[in-house]
Amino acid sequence: MANNLLEGKRGIIFGALDEKSIAWRVAERAVEEGAKITLTNAPIALRMGKINELAEKCNTEVIPADATSVEDLENLFTKSMESLGGKLDFVLHSIGMSPNVRKGKAYTDLNYDFLQKTLDISAVSFHKTIQTAFKLDAMTEWGSILGLSYIAAQRSFPGYNDMAEAKSLLESIARSFGYHYGVSKKVRINTISQSPTMTTAGTGVGGFDKFFAYADKMSPLGNAPTDDCANYCLMMFSDYTRMVTMQNLYHDGGFSNVGVSQAIMDKF
Repeated sequence: MANNLLEGKRGIIFGALDEKSIAWRVAERAVEEGAKITLTNAPIALRMGKINELAEKCNTEVIPADATSVEDLENLFTKSMESLGGKLDFVLHSIGMSPNVRKGKAYTDLNYDFLQKTLDISAVSFHKTIQTAFKLDAMTEWGSILGLSYIAAQRSFPGYNDMAEAKSLLESIARSFGYHYGVSKKVRINTISQSPTMTTAGTGVGGFDKFFAYADKMSPLGNAPTDDCANYCLMMFSDYTRMVTMQNLYHDGGFSNVGVSQAIMDKF
């Protein structure tokens, strides 16, 4: 049920590939709650995904942008402000890709050129996005910028590979830039550490099905579904969380605070 939570707000959603994407559902819910948005993804992802269907549903446009390219990002923010009629109130960075994972490289045998690409795509692009918005003065005061993370930034999950380093860097960028953007423009920057989620990217991690089942058994509330993550993002875009910044917020059914669950103990 819509409550007009984002009535009159404008934003950019990065990373909606298909219906499995968290970003896809965030875009749908943001529009349902009264926001106007533009959608963006890398050109190759636009060819692979179904984002034009989402754009039609949300009555908006798709502005291609490689998030590792400052030039593309400048074009994205400038065109989005023109299209939406003003500065932006929120941005969702939902981007992650590891060539090492895709090529099946073990963590103990990383290709370092691939690692640089992992970090650039999955984390440094967050800094580039924020810095571009900062330099263009593209965000309204009390605006909200979010990145999607995972608890592998704090704990070891063997199959998550070099994406763990990327998520650690992503969260650090939110803290570091969150200070500067908060002081200058009252813009807040946070990351949401979501449960394992059956997205196209997530299921590309080796052993993801076991990963997913384990987290579900460990979490008192079970794994957090996509729709609930989308609603959490909307809350972070809203005025109700205007004093929350520089945080990594766990949205994981309680997984992050459980040492071991009875369900897991019963298996042994």
